[in-house]
Amino acid sequence: MSKKSAPSTKAKDVTQAAKVATPATKSVSPRSRKAKTVVELPASSVMPQALSEAREHIDSIDRTIQDLIAERARWAHKVGRAKGPLKAAVDYYRPEREAQVLRRVVDRNEGPLHDETLVRLFREIMSACLAQQEPLRIGFLGPEGTFSQQAVHKHFGHSAVGMPLSSIEEVFLEVESKNADFGVVPVENSGQGTIQSTLDMFLTSKLKICGEVELRVHQHLLSRSGRLEDIERVYSHPQSLGQCKTWLRQYLPKVEKIPVSSNAEAARRARSADDAAAIAGESAAHVYGLKIVAGPIEDRPDNTTRFLVIGRELFPPSGHDRTSLLVFVRDQPGALYNVLSPLARHGVSMNRIESRPSHEGKWQYAFFIDIAGHVDDESVRAALGELGDFASQVRVLGSYPVAVL
Repeated sequence: MSKKSAPSTKAKDVTQAAKVATPATKSVSPRSRKAKTVVELPASSVMPQALSEAREHIDSIDRTIQDLIAERARWAHKVGRAKGPLKAAVDYYRPEREAQVLRRVVDRNEGPLHDETLVRLFREIMSACLAQQEPLRIGFLGPEGTFSQQAVHKHFGHSAVGMPLSSIEEVFLEVESKNADFGVVPVENSGQGTIQSTLDMFLTSKLKICGEVELRVHQHLLSRSGRLEDIERVYSHPQSLGQCKTWLRQYLPKVEKIPVSSNAEAARRARSADDAAAIAGESAAHVYGLKIVAGPIEDRPDNTTRFLVIGRELFPPSGHDRTSLLVFVRDQPGALYNVLSPLARHGVSMNRIESRPSHEGKWQYAFFIDIAGHVDDESVRAALGELGDFASQVRVLGSYPVAVL
């Protein structure tokens, strides 16, 4: 038994020696030992198989979409060649055809994307395809950053070349002189009514209305400092000041309100002083380096401005159209009733009527009338034929597609 127990005693002695040596080992200076570097490993970058397959499928769809867009562009180019040796891009543009294409986009849409999103995508595709011939030149009330510029992009896409101009009158003149292919001008706001300067231009201009654009308008208060308490004066277009008058009365009751030619001009002026502000669209803040103090600040949640596309000729019907008339009435009892009666008899709906001084004599007025339908429609043509019996002059300002969205 004593021989077997000896190794056990020795083992205990070794263990005891190890325990005694341990404190001595720990007391060694850190510099005499090499520190162990801790490596932090990232989480596994291996993509889950389901996600990888989904992305590969999306890549395949993207290639198909790109191929189809290229094919569409080639066919659009063939359509251009089929029309013969036309002179300019304006000769290739057909607003009634674009309206038909966009309506079919809306009719086919079953989600998940909204109608507005798909219409915008297809508009840009058509804009790029048309620009293969030559980009359209579009005059609008500038400078850059106005709602008129937004209306240009909504109707013509970003491939068209925008021409910012200083006034509505200049937009008309540039289109008449053929320096611009088309123009875009505001005509009415859902809360503030008609833009009279636009209507007055039609009294003397020979241009035609080729289309319309409805733009949801959000107004913002912009300034250089971004602080409401710094503001002593506010610049904006008179229409925008009217659209925000309740907000201004509540939050800036004592500031000076200064009307200017456009909201972009207001932003340009506001960037030069900390005590000035502008009412304009959000895009003007980016263009002119301003901060958004507040917004949207328009009084009506449905604030919408309608723009007209003006050009030099009438276009064929699209299937859902509007006709704008300028009617000079004879000064006699029941003159307006007699003018409107043919529309009712032939079942033609009147959407809008507005009177303006005719500039042909004191207290003489002309009526701007919007009716449903195209001038080539049988009912419209019949009504206009009778209307001439009671008016001294009837001019068709345009027959054009109703705004798709």
